[in-house]
Amino acid sequence: MTQTLPSPKLRHICDLFVLLDPIRDMGAGQAGQRRIIPIVGGRVSGPALNGLILNLGADWQTIWANGVAELDTRYAIETEDGATIEIRNYGYRHGPAEVLAAIARGEEVSPDSYYMRTHARLETGDPRYDWVNRTLFVGSGARKAGQVVVSLFALE
Repeated sequence: MTQTLPSPKLRHICDLFVLLDPIRDMGAGQAGQRRIIPIVGGRVSGPALNGLILNLGADWQTIWANGVAELDTRYAIETEDGATIEIRNYGYRHGPAEVLAAIARGEEVSPDSYYMRTHARLETGDPRYDWVNRTLFVGSGARKAGQVVVSLFALE
């Protein structure tokens, strides 16, 4: 007997406006160019999560030889009602060389001119937000001057 499995649906959780300090270039590593981008604050706004991004954490990036940026972030959210939620966000950013060069110069480019997608794991000990501990999340992002914006969706 063949079963039809349900197609996943996306539910918008929040938008993350992540403020960044300047890039710290580590030089070439075994897998590519290594960079650390400190996460120094920001805000969270949406139908399910609202609050602040705390001044801690970083994006530990590797830029591969083919130009793909491997994004590996870890930081924390403080909700407006006082819960602390850890977020680990992993993904890729790539696109045409001229678009990536414009992003690197801090220019505003259309988010649909390149690919920036992530998957996230959220965790908290606060029972009010226990649902984040058992939900998978995906995101669509954009790199801006001094900031990253990610729309985060629950995968249902």
